[in-house]
Amino acid sequence: MGRYYPHLSLEERRKIDKWREARMPVPEIADRLGRAPSTIYRELKRNFYSDEELPNLNGYYALTAQAMSEKRRAIHRKMIVHPELKVAIEDRLKAGWSPEQIAGRMRLERHPIRVSHETIYRFAYSKDGRDKQFYRHLPEHRRRRRPRGYRRHNRTHIFDVQSLSHRPERIAERSEFGHWECDLMMFRKEHGKVNVTSLVERASRYAVVMRNEDRQSKPIIESLIQGLSPLPADSRKSITFDRGTEFSAWKHLKAGIGADAWFCDPQAPYQRGTVENTNNRLRKYLTRSTKPTALTNRYLRSICHRLNATPRKCLGYYTPAEVFETKLMEIQHRSE
Repeated sequence: MGRYYPHLSLEERRKIDKWREARMPVPEIADRLGRAPSTIYRELKRNFYSDEELPNLNGYYALTAQAMSEKRRAIHRKMIVHPELKVAIEDRLKAGWSPEQIAGRMRLERHPIRVSHETIYRFAYSKDGRDKQFYRHLPEHRRRRRPRGYRRHNRTHIFDVQSLSHRPERIAERSEFGHWECDLMMFRKEHGKVNVTSLVERASRYAVVMRNEDRQSKPIIESLIQGLSPLPADSRKSITFDRGTEFSAWKHLKAGIGADAWFCDPQAPYQRGTVENTNNRLRKYLTRSTKPTALTNRYLRSICHRLNATPRKCLGYYTPAEVFETKLMEIQHRSE
């Protein structure tokens, strides 16, 4: 476990002030305070008072140093100093935005008062944030910060498919629009066989969600065909699946909308990282305890609208909807 280095106190700064006045060497000051010499050097440099009009007043003063230090630390407490900023951030979190998306969008829109995503997390897990249970608004709703785990897949697999290893590089690099990733989201068994297809375009991260009555492959693939057919052909070139049996009717895609099907390796969901990430976001609204009666088309469309209207770091903090619409317009202009 690493050592803990607390900030210098006012009492320590008073001692530094007195000993510097007596011209005591920095190493000796550090030794007396039980601090590293670098800490004292850094303190003298950062909190040195300088007055251009009255240079004879330049020097290190304990009270001034304490005030300068507290002012710098207040930068990380913007959400307390500016309550209206905290309210705006809280509203965005409630709308499903992550701290990183909020901070990135602030930079993109050039807000006069901005915060980093780390500042938001620090506030959420600070004493003030915990008192207000601010962590409940974070994407993971965790009481403590911890690394994310991963989901294990235990399924029967299909074979005789186009392996991801043969997929063109332009798709893997997201340099071409119109390539999607697909997965199923399941719910508790006592709620029946109803599930949801999650579909994400790789370049824009634009998400589409559709309800299925069961896991039979042909109806699921037909639903995909029906959902994507209104789009231009150049915006639905391929779909990447895992090897679950619910996608065994994949050959109908080519005949239905002319889209190729690619399959990741067994037990390798990370090869479809885009849809896996989207599923994590969707789980905020579609928990495993969700009842099928709640999965109306109107409700699913409202969830998609929220996801697609949320800025993404990988898109330069533009939203998936903004990027998706731009790509569709480019296709339209090319066809004219």
